[in-house]
Amino acid sequence: MTAPTPPTAERQRQRSANLRTAAVLASIACVFFVGIIASKFLGTPSTAISVVGAAVLLFLVVAIGRNLRR
Repeated sequence: MTAPTPPTAERQRQRSANLRTAAVLASIACVFFVGIIASKFLGTPSTAISVVGAAVLLFLVVAIGRNLRR
């Protein structure tokens, strides 16, 4: 038996949600890599932790804010 296919609108909504999630995860990975590279140039570990921590906090605020808006 094959599973019934979801309607086109539902499939498109799910695809959009998956793409948004992928974009958020990719941007978090990029911020971590840039933060690590920047810490090598800046030299101080506390600056690196501050930059990466601020980026993570910003992403959390954006993600939570987007869900509260709905």
